[in-house]
Amino acid sequence: MAVAQRPGADHCGIAAAVSVIDGKWKVSILWELEQRPRRFGELRRLVPGVSEKVLAAQLRELEVDGIVHREVYDEVPPRVEYSLTPLGQDLNDALAPLGAWGTRRLLSSDGSGGSDGTREPA
Repeated sequence: MAVAQRPGADHCGIAAAVSVIDGKWKVSILWELEQRPRRFGELRRLVPGVSEKVLAAQLRELEVDGIVHREVYDEVPPRVEYSLTPLGQDLNDALAPLGAWGTRRLLSSDGSGGSDGTREPA
């Protein structure tokens, strides 16, 4: 599958990565798909606050970017499952240190983000 090139994402690796996860719900979607493949309705329930329209749009964008695979089963009623592609798994692996940083920030006593509660001078 060809991966879509986003404008402005070709000059910096971080910008290219962030352009893939720039939707409000995409990181939550990636987290849920890390656990196991999910159906649309499951994702809708597991990502509270997301509308069906936005969930469908963000899943489509992740599919176009090669992060999510959409499997349509030839059944009645129709069944569709979403799962991470190898590229999506790589993205989740890359996001793991960012998640660890966020957890440390949440757990710090004053919210400064420093491991010892101090903030480096600017």
